[in-house]
Amino acid sequence: MSLADELLADLEEAGNEAEDGLYPGGEGDDSDGEGMDRQAAAGLEDIPEEMELDYSATESVTSIAKLRNSRSFAEIMEKIAEYVGNPRKNTDVSGPVEADPEYRLIVAANNLTVEIDNELNIIHKFVRDKYSKRFPELESLVPNALDYMRTVKELGNNLDKCKNNETLQQILTNATIMVVSVTASTTQGSLLDEEELQRLEEACDMALELNQSKHTIYEYVESRMSFIAPNLSIIVGASTAAKIMGVAGGLTNLSKMPACNLMLLGAQRRTLAGFSSTSLLPHTGYIYHCDVVQSLPPDLRRKAARLVSAKCTLAARVDSFHESADGKVGYDLKEEIERKFDKWQEPPPVKQVKPLPAPLDAPRKKRGGRRYRKMKERLGLTEIRKHTNRMTFAEIEDDAYQEDLGFSLGQLGKAGSGRVRQAQVNDATKARISKSLQRTLQKQSMTYGGKSTVRDRSSGTSSSVAFTPLQGLEIVNPQAAEKKVAEANQKYFSNMAEFLKIKREGEGKDSG
Repeated sequence: MSLADELLADLEEAGNEAEDGLYPGGEGDDSDGEGMDRQAAAGLEDIPEEMELDYSATESVTSIAKLRNSRSFAEIMEKIAEYVGNPRKNTDVSGPVEADPEYRLIVAANNLTVEIDNELNIIHKFVRDKYSKRFPELESLVPNALDYMRTVKELGNNLDKCKNNETLQQILTNATIMVVSVTASTTQGSLLDEEELQRLEEACDMALELNQSKHTIYEYVESRMSFIAPNLSIIVGASTAAKIMGVAGGLTNLSKMPACNLMLLGAQRRTLAGFSSTSLLPHTGYIYHCDVVQSLPPDLRRKAARLVSAKCTLAARVDSFHESADGKVGYDLKEEIERKFDKWQEPPPVKQVKPLPAPLDAPRKKRGGRRYRKMKERLGLTEIRKHTNRMTFAEIEDDAYQEDLGFSLGQLGKAGSGRVRQAQVNDATKARISKSLQRTLQKQSMTYGGKSTVRDRSSGTSSSVAFTPLQGLEIVNPQAAEKKVAEANQKYFSNMAEFLKIKREGEGKDSG
């Protein structure tokens, strides 16, 4: 016996011993054994794909899918039709909401939708195993279960009906229809007999009927949750609100539950038997899969589920005391949730490039006096540096290092650049002497008879009359020798002196 057969045997024994718990207000045991089938269907979700049962040898779909013909299913659908046909006039709920009969019907109907989904999976597996004999490639071309069964019902044995089929165009897209028609022309499947086609059509009709019943339940639950839990329904939707209320055991128990536990309601535990669990999301329940959370990017859904769970707890406490029947608290909470969602998703602020501040051109306060003048002389530019910094326009400069670094000597050493020595500084006053003043002083010192004893600081008894042994009295120039010395100094050692080429005595003879 395989592992799958052992699992089904255990589920059958547990189903025979257990009571039917689908409808809380219903009667005792279930004679049809749909309790076993529901548990078996729930157990089939935990079986990996490699261990799923093979329904190719099953004769009829009613032997494995018994939910539609069960008594509890019929009772719930009858009561839903009764409440839909006779809507409540008084929507106010007094006392615990769990005591309201319609509330118990909503919880039972919501649980029934989960079992309908399991039943649809079983029927889809049955139809897929049966129809693979005729068209095995259709399973990979149409992955959706309901679309697959609608396509099987429409095609049957005649695969040529794919072309120009209006009914099929309402089920599949044009691209899928084209691929199905091309694949159907080359398929290796064999024809089905009339009995097999009848069983497939019966299974497809059952699946479509169960799907219609599920939509009816959804519409009813969404219409009735507005007066049982209006604020909670506004936040997560009527269907999700009914699911979490059913799992929590009522609105009162839900209001007493912390937000961290509320987020885990509806989490699925799967026994993978050693298979990879990378595709499973741990700690994700009904709230994580609701439309409010799923509308966000995947990286924000965990954070959003925690936020929505916290707000759902507040809304459930408001609904349990029958406050804010118009849903004002729910609208406020949902608006706060959406505002935070928008805040999470807005792009980061763009860093603006700030311009440099405007330079302050106001003159700075400078210290005057002797100390400042000395500092200016010490740190000032020399004449060589000044000439180096001066550039001549419309001329190509020669690079000083011949490496194209753009470093040149400027006007230094060029014709017309003048002298390159620093300005003469008076030793007495440590002040600069201008060139015009230097020339004036030199002329005064060279002018004969133009100097007075006061200006020249000479002795007052000096005279131009001298006694000589040859002629006696003789008028001479006492400063002639000084003048000659001054002229020599002016020629060779003055600030205005130039380079001279002196011819030595032996040069003429050697050259001759």
